[in-house]
Amino acid sequence: MMEDPSSKQEITRVLKVLEALKQASHELHTLPSTNVIESDSIKALLELETESDTILSKDPRLSTLSQQLTKLKSLVDTLQKSCGHGLGSFLTRRFLIQSISRVAGSIESEIQAWIDRESIESLIKGLNEPLQTEEDDLVSLLSQFEGRISQGFSRELQDLVLKSKIFCLLERVLCNPNCSKKVREQCAFVVSALIRFNKDVFAGQVLMGPLIHGLVSMTSLESMKVLCSLIKSIKSPLVDEIESNGEIPKIISFLDYKDSQWRIVAMDCILEIGYFGRKEAIEAMLTEGLIMKLVELQRSELSGDLIDTGMSDDEKERSRGEKKFSESHPFASCVARFAVQLEVGEGLRQREKRAFKQEILKRVREACVSDAEAATIVAEVLWGSSP
Repeated sequence: MMEDPSSKQEITRVLKVLEALKQASHELHTLPSTNVIESDSIKALLELETESDTILSKDPRLSTLSQQLTKLKSLVDTLQKSCGHGLGSFLTRRFLIQSISRVAGSIESEIQAWIDRESIESLIKGLNEPLQTEEDDLVSLLSQFEGRISQGFSRELQDLVLKSKIFCLLERVLCNPNCSKKVREQCAFVVSALIRFNKDVFAGQVLMGPLIHGLVSMTSLESMKVLCSLIKSIKSPLVDEIESNGEIPKIISFLDYKDSQWRIVAMDCILEIGYFGRKEAIEAMLTEGLIMKLVELQRSELSGDLIDTGMSDDEKERSRGEKKFSESHPFASCVARFAVQLEVGEGLRQREKRAFKQEILKRVREACVSDAEAATIVAEVLWGSSP
């Protein structure tokens, strides 16, 4: 998708001026009242007000901003002429200073709303034609949007996002194998940010569409990290969808990858599924031979026994030791860690937890190559679980 260079330059120039106006407005809005007249923010705003006249007149959506800037200039002029020393003059100046602060806040909001509209419109164009848009340009637009929604909730921004139906476009690109992995991964980051922005509004869209399959089938470390974060946010309903869509075998298969980073991310995802998963999800993981794979991982060079790290009498020292050991040995006592996730998790009933613990112990004994290995892992499972 080619964009007229002169149009692109004009948008960049407008953004530069408006960002400067926004920054000056923000500083003025939060400035102590006694410094208003002498502030650099006032000087900058008044200088930019002249420069922005031609810019604002070209976009009807900026008419309100133009009116606010004119109002601000009038208030500043009135404040500068207010020079009496009586009570009336003091109250007048106080009122004008508060009015200037309110107008500055309105200017900041108007500018942010315009920037949000422009950025979303540009992003929609790119997402509608992902194969015709330069990869770096689209990734940059997605990254900027992710940064914006990560700043915190805004009802105005949420309304823009919902009206633009941008979530559907993100999902479509993320699930399109013809799009570059870099673009698809960035779409996944934006989806995760939207869930953090307002889970109540956007979680339903994650659950109803093909996004979960898209994340798993992408076979990307970054997409799996996003899936983990989504499980933590949406919890059991998302695990239900993962199980019903038949994605659990694929997730379990990542434990067989030679790349240790893949196995670590897969392990993290499995632990989250264990914590939030209901009976059907846990059964699906066990059916795929999860315990056998965890026993094999526990034999690897990145394993070890977490029990040995708890010998210090100092609780803080013990906690630091466990954390350091876990970072260098990500598969240490992984069977017990999985069993603990089931026991303390939210997805299972008490009788189901007891039944699964017995099933795990049975599968451990079947998977171990010696009685000594079985005894060690069984002890870890029992030590890490409640009676």
